[in-house]
Amino acid sequence: MTAADIKAATTREAVLKALLDEVKAAYEEARAEVQYHLDAAQEATGARQFAAALPDGTKVGTISLTGGEPAAQIVDEEAFTVWARTAFPAERVTRIVKEVRAAFVERLLGEMTAAGVPQVVDPASGEVHEVPGVEIRPTRKRSHSVRFAKGGKELVGQAWQSGVLTPLALPALAPASDVA
Repeated sequence: MTAADIKAATTREAVLKALLDEVKAAYEEARAEVQYHLDAAQEATGARQFAAALPDGTKVGTISLTGGEPAAQIVDEEAFTVWARTAFPAERVTRIVKEVRAAFVERLLGEMTAAGVPQVVDPASGEVHEVPGVEIRPTRKRSHSVRFAKGGKELVGQAWQSGVLTPLALPALAPASDVA
């Protein structure tokens, strides 16, 4: 290994790191913008998938909303436990600490998730219980995924090499003559 080899390797790493930082910042900004638009479009039209295309209209992939599915979650453990011990005493486990059987809690949360409301029906009495300490909330943060069409990545690479994407995707890295 020569001094020239070390210089070339360290320069290459520094250049790639600078480019990576710029690309990462642009990607995070674009991802947030896309999420905003996808959420608004889904609210307005119900659509959950959208095409990703090059400026000339060539489809390169699909972007789909993910996550945000509602599920029952205990948000106030104490309120839920007091209610469950009182409403369903057979499910109470007595130890030094009183708690409700984990399998019972899981079953109730599943029923509430399926119903979409924090309510359960006592199968013995038919009584409908409003369950304190439980809310129906998204289980994961809403997000989106990008799936490339067959050959989509290659098409993006070719468009990048032609220079058509630089001003659109990374204007900070575009040659001065390409910046609008």
